[in-house]
Amino acid sequence: MEWLSAENVVAVGTAVLGIAASGVMVWYERRVPRRKRIGYRIQMDNPIGGGVRSGRPNRRLGLFDEIAGMADATLVLLRIENDGWLGVARDDYTGPERHGLTAVFTGRTVRGVSVTQPTDTDHLMDHFTAERGFGFEANRLRVPRVPLNRGEHFKLLVLLSGGDVGNEVRLIGGLSEGEVHPNRSTTLDDRAPLFSRPARTIGVLLAVCVVALAALVVAHDDTPPPLGCAKGTLTVVGSTAFAPVAREAAEKYERDCPGSSITVDPHGSTTGVRALAATGARTGKGAPAMVALSDGPKPDGLPELRENRVAVSVFTLVVNKDAGVTGLSTEQVRKLYRGGVTDWRELGGADLPVRLVSRDAGSGTRRVFQRRVLDRGEIANSSADCLHRDDPAVPVVRCELNSTEQVLTMVAGTSGAIGYSELNLAEQAKDRLHLVSLDGHEASVDDLEHGDSAYPYREVEYAYTYGRPPADSLASGFLAYLTRGDGQAVIRTHGHVPCWTPEGLRLCGQDTPGDLTAPSAPAPDAG
Repeated sequence: MEWLSAENVVAVGTAVLGIAASGVMVWYERRVPRRKRIGYRIQMDNPIGGGVRSGRPNRRLGLFDEIAGMADATLVLLRIENDGWLGVARDDYTGPERHGLTAVFTGRTVRGVSVTQPTDTDHLMDHFTAERGFGFEANRLRVPRVPLNRGEHFKLLVLLSGGDVGNEVRLIGGLSEGEVHPNRSTTLDDRAPLFSRPARTIGVLLAVCVVALAALVVAHDDTPPPLGCAKGTLTVVGSTAFAPVAREAAEKYERDCPGSSITVDPHGSTTGVRALAATGARTGKGAPAMVALSDGPKPDGLPELRENRVAVSVFTLVVNKDAGVTGLSTEQVRKLYRGGVTDWRELGGADLPVRLVSRDAGSGTRRVFQRRVLDRGEIANSSADCLHRDDPAVPVVRCELNSTEQVLTMVAGTSGAIGYSELNLAEQAKDRLHLVSLDGHEASVDDLEHGDSAYPYREVEYAYTYGRPPADSLASGFLAYLTRGDGQAVIRTHGHVPCWTPEGLRLCGQDTPGDLTAPSAPAPDAG
């Protein structure tokens, strides 16, 4: 469910944690009185004598060397501070003695002490007198009841003998509604933490949640699903010339729309259209999960098929480089495909026999060629291998192949061969063959789209469905993606003009291309 997304869970968790933390803090402020606290920490514990076991040997001069007992002497700097919320008065110390606190140096003997204080707390020194309990004996140092405002502190530099550096030092005593406790920091003059450990923990948790939420927001892909996303299976049949577009569009659609599976199985435009009609008639229950792509309109007699105009495709004649021609007139092409030219010398080319490499009868590329260029059908097939005439009485070799790729391969490798192809596929092979201009016009998508080219070998690519597919079906979704969604970029990448662009509207010959709800118009005879 959408509301259970990762970013929503983190956001709700962060909000709940923040509200709970705020409530706890309010409760704490109202219900728990602010405590008085005196903290202490050891800021120095260094050996003076060389005999201190856990210290390092050192050198001594003057009093440190002359006074007896310095061989195992140590110096400790003890800082005592008010790190609570409230000030500490003399009467807040709870012990029965005159002094307020006792520093215990385990395993060592106190030999002397010096009191230091910040320059802005001169009043503290007045409390360090014998009358108020200041003194020492054995391993104990008595600290008077020194009043400390919040944040104030003083230090005791204590000379010790015996024992080891690092032996335990404790400050004992009691405070009314407060406590005496050790502080962790041992760095010189560090201030006590501003926030308590629970406050720091809550702050860290909140920060982690906020960072996690920000990372999810940044990483989250807000790109909406492409137009026409649907689930299910679909088979795309028909045109081999338009098959590269269909394959790439299907791959991208499957990646963008999880749960969809599209199979592209091209075997020619007419073959695909008739397969769609047969499947629909056999199924008998609504539109089958099939789309047929066709170079040009469908044949007559299939009124149950509904059209969707997809793109304008440009085709071209291709000729083997050995033929020695790169341009022909429409009349010369018609003469070639009537069998009226047997050698390329007759058209100003090389002394090579003409070999016509054509597509099979189900090809849309062939139907477009016959309708747009020849204005009639081609001569009969006369060769199985495109090299030799099966019937010696036939004037030229003419063979038929099943795909555009086969035609391009055969023309490129056969001297004197000529064929036809979709333009983009032909341009990918132009290092092996020549693209032929017609009546002085080059095969060019740019000229057709942005100019007024009279180049004749072009056609609208159609997508057919059997009847009206449901609006939520994969057939409807994929066609919407192909004609009006991200599929338009795929169409253009492969050298076609999408019908839903301003130029495509003009070239496709209708104001609203691809209307799946309207029945197809009767198609002219493809020949």
